[in-house]
Amino acid sequence: MKKISGLLLMGCSALALAGCGADDIASPGNGGVVVNPNPTPTPAPTPTPGTGTVVAADSCPTIAATGGLTNGGVLPGPEGTWRICTLPALIDKSTSLPKLAGVLYRINGRVDVGCDGGFKAPTAAAPFTTTTATCASRSLTADTNVTLTIDPGVILYGENTSEAAWIAVNRGNKINAEGTADKPIIFTARENVVGTASESTNGKWGGIVLLGRGVVTDCNYGATNASLASHTCERDTEGAVAKAVFGGIDNTYNAGIMKYVQIRYSGYLLSDGKELQALTTEGIGSGTTLDYVQSVNSSDDGMEFFGGKVQFKHYIAVNADDDSLDIDTGLEGYFQYVLLLQKSGQGDALMEIDTGGKEEETPRQKTIVANFTAIQPVTSSNNEGSDKASTLIRGNSDITWVNGIINTPNNECLSLQGTGTTPATLKAYSTVMTCGTPKYIGGGSYNATSAAAVFGSGSNLNNDAFTSTLTNTFVNGSAESGVAGYTGLKALSSFFDQVTYIGAVKDAADVWYKGWTCDTATAPFGSGQACTALPTT
Repeated sequence: MKKISGLLLMGCSALALAGCGADDIASPGNGGVVVNPNPTPTPAPTPTPGTGTVVAADSCPTIAATGGLTNGGVLPGPEGTWRICTLPALIDKSTSLPKLAGVLYRINGRVDVGCDGGFKAPTAAAPFTTTTATCASRSLTADTNVTLTIDPGVILYGENTSEAAWIAVNRGNKINAEGTADKPIIFTARENVVGTASESTNGKWGGIVLLGRGVVTDCNYGATNASLASHTCERDTEGAVAKAVFGGIDNTYNAGIMKYVQIRYSGYLLSDGKELQALTTEGIGSGTTLDYVQSVNSSDDGMEFFGGKVQFKHYIAVNADDDSLDIDTGLEGYFQYVLLLQKSGQGDALMEIDTGGKEEETPRQKTIVANFTAIQPVTSSNNEGSDKASTLIRGNSDITWVNGIINTPNNECLSLQGTGTTPATLKAYSTVMTCGTPKYIGGGSYNATSAAAVFGSGSNLNNDAFTSTLTNTFVNGSAESGVAGYTGLKALSSFFDQVTYIGAVKDAADVWYKGWTCDTATAPFGSGQACTALPTT
């Protein structure tokens, strides 16, 4: 059973399981929900003396948002001393956070980027009003068009005080977090600043949530409909005390850009069973740019994606304590160059693909994951989570794996759960798996034998008896290099690069993961920057 900071997990009974559905923030697993109260934040650790080379700036910069930055004084850590500049609860005007020597930006509780601009469709239900204190009673009829720009190299840290620290980029607003290969933007926790973060640290702040106007299911308001003219479905970010609503009919929606970004030590309970992860996208669209983003030590999923249309290249999840990639509720997703790396004996599924409890709603989830390498270590007897297998596909999900490597020698590779009039489907091309015994789990209209038939080992260059030769943990070895990549990637989507190899990393010369990432014992990226430390330049 999934272990989350000592919380007791209780399984849904067989009778109740059909109504469990896909959670909005915490992964639902295969029958467990968190039922204990939100934990009391741990006391702030004693700072490490500032013995390093960083010298705190004399003051905080001036920004455009009303109220500006609050000067939080000087905080010492192993890298030196830092000037702490706390963000306002509402970024109400387009604002830039500059990279300044000796300055850190603090996320204290929830920070809203703009006010929610609403569904934006003439056929939508009557406009809602937020209950957010900073946007109280605002009629949702117009965008606020606020953009939060974060310069390359900026470091922000979350600190849970009276509420979880997280950033909500509301509908009608954007984030522009575009780092560079040598100056990534880092979102982290206070523990990372004061020097108490370790390889096992996680769940110290919330994360980042992008809310959009893409098509969603599992409605809190309105209803799903195959005709977009009549589709009025919207959802709440579950667990948020103040409403954070997403949904619409625009799968081209642009929530901004996140590129060359690290998100460390995230994943905090908003309420019972509703936990944030490093990045959560909710109804964003293809206008949003997601590229080169690393999640490190999230206490929930590496990242989770709800509805809309997501296009994402170069995604890395390291040491997620639940699922490394969690996708659900009507998502149209396209992912390429994906590294999913779990700790030995920890984490749940490498992929949880889920619309549980909503099998008849439209749109169905349609997701393609290409050039992925997903690893549960050899020393792991099993993952600790309730999904059982290393990958779980269920609900009304239509999934395609292309050029994939699943290396989980002591665990089942695939759990395929079929329910509803049209059960979950899987198509695989040039995908190899190193599995434990048994290799497959079935449920509903599938059993282990039919799940194996769906994967189709021996056809389409698929192989479920593959012997891995990966080097440096995740780099293709001789056996992987001997498997030809699928030649029809561009036919599946013009978003994909047409490549000739399987896996996320072709060979030792393919170093797209290096330089902008940080290193852990699980994932030695060779970037020269430990995730437990902060860059000083």
